This record gives sequence, C-alpha cells and structure tokens, in this order.
Amino acid sequence: MQQFGSTLFAQVNPDAAGAAAAGVAMIILIIELALVVVMIAGMWAVFAKAGKPGWAAIIPFYNIIVLLEITGKPLWWLVLFLIPCVGIVVAVLVYIALAEQFGMGPDSLWDLSCFRLSFSRFWDSAAHSISRHRSAVET
Repeated sequence: MQQFGSTLFAQVNPDAAGAAAAGVAMIILIIELALVVVMIAGMWAVFAKAGKPGWAAIIPFYNIIVLLEITGKPLWWLVLFLIPCVGIVVAVLVYIALAEQFGMGPDSLWDLSCFRLSFSRFWDSAAHSISRHRSAVET
C-alpha cells in the first residue's frame, strides 16, 4: 500500500524546478540591475547639472545629502527618509522641490518619471506619423 500516492510536478523532477526558479531569478536580477543603472545615470546627470559631483550618485546616503543640498531642504530630512511610509512622502516633496529648482512646476513631477518620458515619446511619434499619413491621404 502506497502511503504517498499523489505527487506534485515539482516533486517528480526537482532539478527541473530548481533550474526554472534559477532562470526566473536571473531574469529578475538583470531587470533590477538595468533599473539601477538607469537610476544612477539619471541622478548623475541631475547632480552634474546642479554643479555637484556626479560620482555622488553612487554613494549611499551621501546621494540623499547632495539631493537635499540641491533642493535646499534641511539635512535632518535624511532621518525622515529612513522612516517607513514617511520616506515616500518626503521623497515626493524632495522631487517636487528638485523640479522647481530646475524651473519646472510641481505638476512636472510626472514628466520626470521614466515611464512618462518613454510613453510621451511613443505617443508623440505615433501622433506625428498619423498626422503625416492623414496629410498624405488628403492630398
């Protein structure tokens, strides 16, 4: 009499399940590393445009201090970044102040996001090609 008659797929071939999990983990790691590179490049450009050293973007905590200096916020706000939930609100306030430092309004914060920039470029190019197509059809 079999005590364990039913088995799950992962139990049939545990090596295949482990390989699949490792493959998924590697894909996630590559995506995360790409996002980190984009974030560092963006902070580097912001710091350079503000007259601060670009290498400060890769130093943990120091990059927040430099960001607070650029925005004119007090340095004790660094502590607020470490408090869960409060840090998110403080980050939004600092990014709004950063947008204002570069001559943009608070509503321009959405324009600073990577998704907004990529989607606006896509929609602008799509709208341009549609209008070009319409003008070619009308003539």
